[in-house]
Amino acid sequence: MKISAIIPTFNRAKLLIESINSIKQQTYKVNEIIIVDDGSTDNTQEILKNIKDIRIIKTKNLGVSHARNIGIKNAKNKWIAFLDSDDLWLENKIENQVIFHEHNPDILFSHTGENWLRNGKTIKYPSSLTKPSGECFLQNISTCKIAVSSIILHKSIFMDIGFFDENLKVCEDYDLWLRISHKYNIGLIEEEQIVKNAGHTQLSSSIFAIDRYHIYSLQKFLDSKYKDEVREEILKKCNILVRGAKKHKNLKILEKYSKMIGDIQS
Repeated sequence: MKISAIIPTFNRAKLLIESINSIKQQTYKVNEIIIVDDGSTDNTQEILKNIKDIRIIKTKNLGVSHARNIGIKNAKNKWIAFLDSDDLWLENKIENQVIFHEHNPDILFSHTGENWLRNGKTIKYPSSLTKPSGECFLQNISTCKIAVSSIILHKSIFMDIGFFDENLKVCEDYDLWLRISHKYNIGLIEEEQIVKNAGHTQLSSSIFAIDRYHIYSLQKFLDSKYKDEVREEILKKCNILVRGAKKHKNLKILEKYSKMIGDIQS
């Protein structure tokens, strides 16, 4: 298996080198490393000039979905892996996934367990984020349970179901996992194979009423075989938004999602 690894980055020069090194130190060689600089204004470009054997694509600041999509479209290999620029791969991560796919050639997407760190200490992993596998669309509708940095997938999946949705400021990964798991079985390596560093600026933490984006993605499946479960999940998320809107006197949110509840129940 020849693999292209894609790192989207924006103003994370201090963290980027360690992430790149975690790819280069893999026990199974990654054939191509693509860094997509999403319009950084720090010294990212200066640092990248001193690193060998990487491809650098610099774009305007158009968001992580656009950056990942640019990387996918420029990748030379059929298998794609992602690494966020504040995360790390453990050294046998790729090797273990390659072995999995060699033994399961019909599965074109896999992900792994993850270790969350804050200030160097492991954070307990929430039971609500138990990793999905197999035919698992319904396991994915409540929240995002798959870490982008943990996945490997075949490029043909993007040709089939499309790329990251660039209309989404956040939850673009949740949206893509729904579209993939609706059509494809998901493989899982349960062992922790990546390190996620909590505490850095996360766009999702600054976005108001994040369930709006979940609902946007779920609405794509209202005509699917899972329509009843999707409707139930949308209603649940709408009710959360309505309660929050009442508490904070946000009339715009209150009106929109109260109407959506009525439309779904009618």
